[in-house]
Amino acid sequence: MNIDAVQSNDRKMTSIFERYLTLWVLLCIIAGLQLGKIAPGLARYLDGMSIYVKGAPVVSIPIAVCLFFMMYPIMVKIDFASVIKAGRSGKPVFLTLFVNWCIKPFTMYGIALFFLGTLFYGFIGPEALDHVKMPFGLDLSVGEVHGSGTVVLVDGVKMLEVPLWRSYLAGCILLGIAPCTAMVLVWGFLARGNDGLTLVMVAINSLTMLVLYGILGGFLLGVGRLPVPWQALLLSILVYVALPLVAGYFSRKWIISSKGETWFSEKFLHVLTPITIIALLITLVLLFSFKGDVIIGNPLTILWIAIPLFIQTVLIFTVGYGLARMLKLRYEDAAPSAMIGASNHFEVAIATATMLFGLSSGAALATVVGVLIEVPVMLMLVKICLKTQHWFARQ
Repeated sequence: MNIDAVQSNDRKMTSIFERYLTLWVLLCIIAGLQLGKIAPGLARYLDGMSIYVKGAPVVSIPIAVCLFFMMYPIMVKIDFASVIKAGRSGKPVFLTLFVNWCIKPFTMYGIALFFLGTLFYGFIGPEALDHVKMPFGLDLSVGEVHGSGTVVLVDGVKMLEVPLWRSYLAGCILLGIAPCTAMVLVWGFLARGNDGLTLVMVAINSLTMLVLYGILGGFLLGVGRLPVPWQALLLSILVYVALPLVAGYFSRKWIISSKGETWFSEKFLHVLTPITIIALLITLVLLFSFKGDVIIGNPLTILWIAIPLFIQTVLIFTVGYGLARMLKLRYEDAAPSAMIGASNHFEVAIATATMLFGLSSGAALATVVGVLIEVPVMLMLVKICLKTQHWFARQ
């Protein structure tokens, strides 16, 4: 997105992918279900092309490649030098960090636990089970208990057999601790917010994730009885956050110094966007090809997951927007501050769920539902912002 367009009063989505993201995800569901019927072993074969540690698949190489190209374009857009300017906008930055890391992870856990573990427990199925990857760093024998799961052999590979609803809960947790995505640049833009501040907060959140994502993820997954060793979370952060972040930083610096910022913005990013789209869609198709039996057997599965995610999104936006008004922020700063908390970094969540629990896990499916509801819900919140601009002072 061209930040110079900030002065424009006619802000619209120009990318077909951004505009119809929900439609693309729906098409991926259909394509994945069909692929699961036609070639049921394809996704499993690709996911089996993994780096193994102690007999357990740790990193799926094809999925890791796809997810890298989902993450890299986000990181390469960030000008990390702008982080030092955050001191000039202390209140919105503090508000964003407070909501994202002190409130959002815990409300997501509570809401998901109530709906998936209580209200929708009977619909999901008390006896429904899910097979997830053995936690990296653990060497357990068949029959041993780990958290809420039991070690079993599936096609000769040790896996954990856990209640399906807890697997969905894990996916929701990973979404709850992954605030702010590249799409928040779009939401802030459409809401006529301060695009420069949005970029600063995206950069700060990306850096904060390097520290807090593993700590909060390990804590909340443990509380949810799906404990993950710190080695697994650390590996996930290094592969899916640190690696594309470092690659984005140095390649951005090199390209701009060699070709100039105009060429970088208008040529390089333009070429990169289709690659990102293809990587995301391939990942989604493979994921749904694995979960086709679950969806067909219980077509309302996606709805049971979507409801707590929707409530969480609206709640966090309301909290952030309300606090912004209490702090007397300008509208241009208040809108993106609330949007960043409400929006999810679903790329990181999908990547982490895939690495920790497997492409076929309910946790991975739950993170994809986050993609499914992202556009319609965030567009609704953009409209709310635009209709309530008079609540705030203007620039």
